[in-house]
Amino acid sequence: MGWLGPAEIEALKLSLRVSFWATLVTLPFGIFMAYALARWRFPGRQLLNGLVHLPLILPPVVTGYLLLLTFGIQGPMGKLLGELGIIVAFRWTGAALAAGIMAFPLMVRAIRLSIEAVDPKLEQAGATLGASRPFVFATVTLPMILPGVIAGSILAFAKAMGEFGATITFVSNIPGQTQTLPSAVYAFLQVPGGEGAATRLVVISIIIAMGALLLSEYVGRRAAARVSGS
Repeated sequence: MGWLGPAEIEALKLSLRVSFWATLVTLPFGIFMAYALARWRFPGRQLLNGLVHLPLILPPVVTGYLLLLTFGIQGPMGKLLGELGIIVAFRWTGAALAAGIMAFPLMVRAIRLSIEAVDPKLEQAGATLGASRPFVFATVTLPMILPGVIAGSILAFAKAMGEFGATITFVSNIPGQTQTLPSAVYAFLQVPGGEGAATRLVVISIIIAMGALLLSEYVGRRAAARVSGS
């Protein structure tokens, strides 16, 4: 990547790091939430569904401000984590938290659609044989929804790579620490002569986004063919 400058490479590396951990950490929660919304019936289910998808509706700056109030140094969770020696505000870990929350709805939706495509009778058959719910999920449901899990993870990763509003509000735009790809584009556009660097990063962002969409569509088609074939 000799055509990229040091600051651009640093922003790209940080974005990949933030997106990777944002996706990895939220994945277990995404699978659990998708399964709960797809299979369980309980009071407040629609409210929970609304809360899960709220980051898609709220302005990203509002989400970032709420994160700052909650996980900032003076926030309730921020103080609790601070006592454990964990600080997320104005750190790359905070950028991962913001990106994970913004990407979470896309992940949950993709996995939920995959779960709803699985015939519940297959899971019920496993339960009637005496298998526990976790065992049925691990041996019956999870293998069948794996393409959906992969597609949801890809979409979440791409969304995390492109997250800007919540991230810059929560962790600011500190080069080498919290300056991700979108933040770097914004920073380069604020200085004279920075258009070239901004353009290069925009091209990289488009390539990553388009690649993620195409890969997600391919995995989705394979999943649909697998389910219809079964």
